[in-house]
Amino acid sequence: MGFNDEFRERTKSFALRVIKLFRSLPKTEEAKIIGRQLIRSGCSVGANFRAATRARSKAEFYSKLSIVVEEAFESAFWIELLMDSG
Repeated sequence: MGFNDEFRERTKSFALRVIKLFRSLPKTEEAKIIGRQLIRSGCSVGANFRAATRARSKAEFYSKLSIVVEEAFESAFWIELLMDSG
């Protein structure tokens, strides 16, 4: 299994874990708001990685991959916020 295949599976797995986390959150308004943000960014990691693998040039690949990294950092922020807010 090459890098692209492995990373494709890992980003999909991450998105599925984010969905499961969202489902387990308390039903408070704050948790719903943060959870929705996490769903968007967490699922975007995998979707944007798949888009990157279809890039037409190395420059486009790196550009799309930078979006993947950005969405991953955003996801980490939302997870930290959920953890720190109890």
